[in-house]
Amino acid sequence: MKNDHPYLRRKTPEELLEEIAQSKRGKLKLYVGAAPGVGKTYKILQDAQDLKKEGADIVIGLIETHGRIETEAQMGDLEQVPLKSINYKGKQFYELNVDKIITRKPEIVLVDELAHTNIKGSLNPKRYMDVEDLLEAGISVFSAVNIQHLESVNDIVQQISGIKVRERLPDTFIQKANEIQLIDVTPETLRKRLAEGKIYAPVKIEQSLNNFFTTAKLSALRELALREVADDVDVRIEQISGEVINGPIGVHEKILVCVHYGPTAEKLIRRGWRMAHRLKADLFILNVSSGNSHMIGPEREQKLEQWKLLAEQFNAAFIVEKQGKRKPAEVIIQIAKKHHITQILLGQSARTRWEEIRKGSIVNMIMRETSNIDIHIVADGR
Repeated sequence: MKNDHPYLRRKTPEELLEEIAQSKRGKLKLYVGAAPGVGKTYKILQDAQDLKKEGADIVIGLIETHGRIETEAQMGDLEQVPLKSINYKGKQFYELNVDKIITRKPEIVLVDELAHTNIKGSLNPKRYMDVEDLLEAGISVFSAVNIQHLESVNDIVQQISGIKVRERLPDTFIQKANEIQLIDVTPETLRKRLAEGKIYAPVKIEQSLNNFFTTAKLSALRELALREVADDVDVRIEQISGEVINGPIGVHEKILVCVHYGPTAEKLIRRGWRMAHRLKADLFILNVSSGNSHMIGPEREQKLEQWKLLAEQFNAAFIVEKQGKRKPAEVIIQIAKKHHITQILLGQSARTRWEEIRKGSIVNMIMRETSNIDIHIVADGR
């Protein structure tokens, strides 16, 4: 008699190989903060010193002290693997030396500023990719990142701070972390540290206090960090408790994000991923190609490439569908039916740019021709 109980089912060879690979993989511990100066690097070094006293083989791969005296002092006598020197355009740059660390093969390596973009000539374009190589080599990594560097919150952070964060990393990489520790201080404490010269050089203090480090902005970023870490904890508790044995709550949810050549397409994709992540849903991204876009060929191709990269980061299916003689709404309906979509996201401007008929005709047509599909209209300014 066959028993399909999840605990008694015989594992497939693929599942066994995956378990073996995971057991050999290094562990990733992330220190997450709401803003620079909360003490992430200091806490990494403090934990490293404690582990060293307990006999752990732990080294510094790359630590950015930013000239902070207390942080530099915390490095103490920890072994440092020499950085890799790279000459680029006549200047010397120093990056994480992945090969030397793998050769040294410590138990744990400290790697700061996870979202950093490496200089050309490095092993990988991004530091989080370096960390992935170290983890695959069986080396555990302690690393740090600020909440504003997560890809999916990019638009929210820009709205809060007025700053477009250019160095970003995929949320899917963050989800690989075995442990996430929030390093939290109040906005008042952070502003006090800044005023005392413990975060930036004196010439940057006044400008920072009045721009990024206002109480309102720091409070909003802190709330965002707390919420993101809380969501991560919820997912982990759910996995440990076994509540997803019969499949996640949103296993039948499928979200379709419709993007056009406008300024808010990437924002719409990020919003769709955040919904999909919370609902544990599949994510699809659709571009209806009409051939009469205001963008010329190379610009259009560049946009498509950006969307494909975001889709890859978010493990989403990316679909480009030629409009032909169909109305855009008809294309959306056909794709939605084909993939059994349950929720559709449209940008506010899509109703005017994709179709000349006024008063939300795309929405009305989708509602007439489909059933059990929720439609979300995301405003341009959100």
